[in-house]
Amino acid sequence: MVIALAKIKDNLNHLELFHTDRGSEFKNKLIDEALKTFGIERSLSEKGLPYDNAVAEATFKTIKTEFVNGKVFSSLEELELELFDYVNWFNNIRIHGSLDYLTPR
Repeated sequence: MVIALAKIKDNLNHLELFHTDRGSEFKNKLIDEALKTFGIERSLSEKGLPYDNAVAEATFKTIKTEFVNGKVFSSLEELELELFDYVNWFNNIRIHGSLDYLTPR
């Protein structure tokens, strides 16, 4: 996980949240110190209640497979604009299996 933080090209002081599982590989002193140094809050599900983590994991998977999927963004601004458009499409236009394959509206 520290390697993942080291690969981030933006200023780590700009990050507010870092999502990890509760697995022991994610709970170590080095990661804790890195997050604390940059004032980054860790996102975890409640112990024994993985449901909120499952929602986060499903959301991240969808974003990776539908939105990112090999794209290269030339700037943070481009990423922000395209992500805004994607979230709008996802929430308002995209069909959803949980809605009998209808759009939310």
